[in-house]
Amino acid sequence: MKLSILTATYNRSNYLLKLYESIKENLKYNVTPEWIIVDDGSTDDTKNIVQGFIDENKVIIKYLYQKNNGKMSAINEAVKMATGDLIVDCDSDDCFTNNSFEIIEKNAKKLIQNQELYGLVFLKSEENGKISGKEFSQKEHITTMFDLYFKEDIGGEKIIVYNSKIRKQYSHQLEHDEKFITEARMYHKMDEKYQLLAINEIIEQGSYIEDGYTKNINKTFKESPYGYYMYFKESLQKDMRGVMFSKRLYVIKHYILFSYLTKNKFNVKLIKDRLNRLLYIILYLPGIMKSKRF
Repeated sequence: MKLSILTATYNRSNYLLKLYESIKENLKYNVTPEWIIVDDGSTDDTKNIVQGFIDENKVIIKYLYQKNNGKMSAINEAVKMATGDLIVDCDSDDCFTNNSFEIIEKNAKKLIQNQELYGLVFLKSEENGKISGKEFSQKEHITTMFDLYFKEDIGGEKIIVYNSKIRKQYSHQLEHDEKFITEARMYHKMDEKYQLLAINEIIEQGSYIEDGYTKNINKTFKESPYGYYMYFKESLQKDMRGVMFSKRLYVIKHYILFSYLTKNKFNVKLIKDRLNRLLYIILYLPGIMKSKRF
């Protein structure tokens, strides 16, 4: 079984060795890794570091340099280069656990043989071993990324191992030449046709670094308002039955914020859910005032 590992990197040469070593540590399992590195315009010694890995000839590595277009553009290019049966993303500042490939291998058939699944979703831990967000409610269960977050309240970063044939049908949709869009927008598109098998095992670890997207979320919001506007607009048009009240508020508040930032108007009648329409009307003016301060 071949596993394509996708890594978008930008000036993270000092992190790549740890990820590389974690891939080599997993070579003892019956999984053939293919590491696809898309360098998003780095100005450090990333290229030389990666060439050193290639020269060692222990792991199949594909390296592509592109001008700085952002992580999502880089991942879109990496997906095109992938030839594995399965695909998994691993950020340049993260790494695999010592038995990641064993866990993936023992669950791969459940994914490949079920045409209704687009992926297996696993847990991620921080470097201190603490799980990012929450564990899944069951050892294994069929779900979607939308349901995990909005209905089951399973927050934190999760790791998806995709069926390659299905993953290649999708890409991260960027708006107005922006460089970032939340991965959730693509997940929710995939959720419309397929599902996931959630498995309570950890396969990656890593902590948020100071210059990462998550640590600088307000800056990311301001730099990518059109993508977030589309994400929250699309979320409001989904079937919201069973969605937690706190999550409804989250979507509506952010929809108002990004409507303001992008100067987009939206007909409240297009919101399918009656409760969401009421909440939108109640929160609109306070939301606009808060948006102006933002």
